[in-house]
Formats: sequence, structure tokens, C-alpha cells
Amino acid sequence: MEFDDVVKNRYSVRGFKDKAVEDEKINAILEVARFSPTAVNFQPFKLFVIDTAKNKDALLKIYNKDWFVEAPIVLGIAVNKSEAWTRPWDGKFFGDIDASIVMTEIILKATDLGLGTCFIGAFNSKNAGEFLDLDDEWEAVLFTPLGYGVAKPRENTHKSLDELVVFL
Repeated sequence: MEFDDVVKNRYSVRGFKDKAVEDEKINAILEVARFSPTAVNFQPFKLFVIDTAKNKDALLKIYNKDWFVEAPIVLGIAVNKSEAWTRPWDGKFFGDIDASIVMTEIILKATDLGLGTCFIGAFNSKNAGEFLDLDDEWEAVLFTPLGYGVAKPRENTHKSLDELVVFL
């Protein structure tokens, strides 16, 4: 798929087939994550590949939507808060930005491979941290179900470039 097609065809999938994701596709997605840019290339993240069938109850405590656990895999990303770069002149923390970049590249690669995903940021962080066995240095940032989607995209509109771009 051409890059522009990947970006334009990606949507938040909220319904999945009962079909396993091939190991080679999971590995291709994880390789993309490994090469994703992070601030100062610190790579302060861990990825979690979660078998939905084995962890359904725990996952529903993290994000209580039935479609979330329809996908065979849920991917999670956590950031080590002490390893992520912080801009020294104003204290801007880049861990969340790093995790967002990595998850975006994961989701775009999944789309390229014919898989569906959905950014999940509105989850129960306490339950996520307990499930992932994170200590105080780590914070869960994002999740996505990963599988073959059956749900169609919602009607979506996008602002015009004139509304979004300022040329100086």
C-alpha cells in the first residue's frame, strides 16, 4: 500500500474477526516499533503483546468495551519516566510523545498489513499498571487492539488545510 493510502485508510476499528494474527505480521509491527524515533533516541518504552483470550477479564478492567477484547491481540506501551528525555530548559517531558510516536507507527504498519487498530488512551491507568506489573518508574500510556477488523469506519470529517496550517 502506498503511504498516503495507509494514512487515509486508517481508522479506529471497533469490531474484529475471530481470526489469529500471523506471527510474521506481529514481528513486522514490532520491528517498526523498534526503529521508531524517540527523543534523543533513548527508547524509554516497553511494548506488551497481550493474548486477549488468556487475559480478557484483566483487559476489560483496563478498558471496558466488548470490542476491545474481540481482537486476538492487544498491544500496550509503557514508558519509563526516569529514562525518557526531559527538555532541560523548561522541563518538558517527552515520554508520552515518544510512546505516541511509537504507537502511531505501529498502527500505520498494522494498517499497511491489512490489520485493524484503535488508539486507546481513555483507560484505567491503575488497573493497567497492576496488570502489566509496572513499578512507580513506569507508566502505561496507550493500548490498541490488533486484529482483522469487521467494523466499518465511522463518518468522519477533517478540517481543511486553511484551518490547520499557518505559513509564516
